[in-house]
Amino acid sequence: MIRVGTRASVLARTQSQMVADALGEPAELVFISTEGDVNMAPLDRIGGTGIFVSAVRDALLDGRIDLAVHSMKDLPTGPAEGITLACSPAREDPRDVLCARDGLTLDTLPEGARVGTGSARRVAQLLSVRPDLRVEGLRGNIDTRLGRIGELDAVVLAAAGLLRAGRGEHITEYLDPSVMLPAAAQGALAVECRADDLDSPAAIAAARLDDPVTRARAGAERAFLNTLEAGCTAPVGALATALGDELVLSGLAISTDGTRRIEGEMRGSLADAEEVGRSLARELLSQGAAELITSTRS
Repeated sequence: MIRVGTRASVLARTQSQMVADALGEPAELVFISTEGDVNMAPLDRIGGTGIFVSAVRDALLDGRIDLAVHSMKDLPTGPAEGITLACSPAREDPRDVLCARDGLTLDTLPEGARVGTGSARRVAQLLSVRPDLRVEGLRGNIDTRLGRIGELDAVVLAAAGLLRAGRGEHITEYLDPSVMLPAAAQGALAVECRADDLDSPAAIAAARLDDPVTRARAGAERAFLNTLEAGCTAPVGALATALGDELVLSGLAISTDGTRRIEGEMRGSLADAEEVGRSLARELLSQGAAELITSTRS
C-alpha cells in the first residue's frame, strides 16, 4: 500500500486523492497537520514560505509516508535535503478568479467594494487596476473563504483549487494574466519522494504521472522567483506558456499598494526553462526589482 501524505483541507484531500487514484497501485491518504493549518495569522506575518509543507516533508523523511503531494506554489524554491520531485502531473488552469455577489466582475464591482484575499500579490494587482477597492485580509479553506461572500462583495481565489474541489460554479470572472499575473507554479502539483527511494514502487508509479510541459513551465516560474529571492508571499507573479518547443515567461514585481511595478517577458527553449526564469529575473533585478520587493517587506 502506497502511503500518500497530504494536508487535511478539502482541496488538499481532493488533489491528493486524484494523485492516489492515478498511481495504478493500492494507495491510501495520510493526513498531516501543518503550521499553516493551525495558525490563522496573515501569511506574511508568520513567514509563509514552507508553512504548508514542512510537516508533510518531515513525515516523508521519517518514513511515515511514501509520497507527499503539495500545491507547488506552496513549496520553497530552494532544494530540500533528502527529498526530490517525483513528478509534476498536468497543470490545472493557473489563473486567479473573482467570486463575487450577484455575478459581479472586477469592472462592475461598485466603488469602494470590499474584496477579500490573503495574498499580497493579489492585493497589489487589484489596487493597481481598482485603487478604490477596500481589500481585506482573508484566510481559511475554500469553503470558509467562499462563505464570506455577502459580508464581502467578492473574494479572489485560484481557479485551480475551485475547479479541482468542484466549486467552479462560484466563479464570476476569470482574471486575465494581464490584469492579475498568477503566483509562480499556481495550478501545478508537486509529488515528492525521498531522494534515496527512486527505485521504490511508489516513486516509479509517481514518475508515470509526470507531465514534462508542466514541469518546464513551473520550473521557469520557480527559477524566476528563486533568483529574485522572493518568497511565496511576496508581491511577485510569474506565468510561463509553451508554444511548441518555445517557452514564453512573463514576470512581475509590484509594490503592495499597486503604484509601482516592474515587469517583463522572456522567450527561450522549453528545454532551458529554468535558465529562462533566471534570465528574466536578472533583467527585472537590473531595473530595481530587489529594492521594490524589499520595500514591501517593511
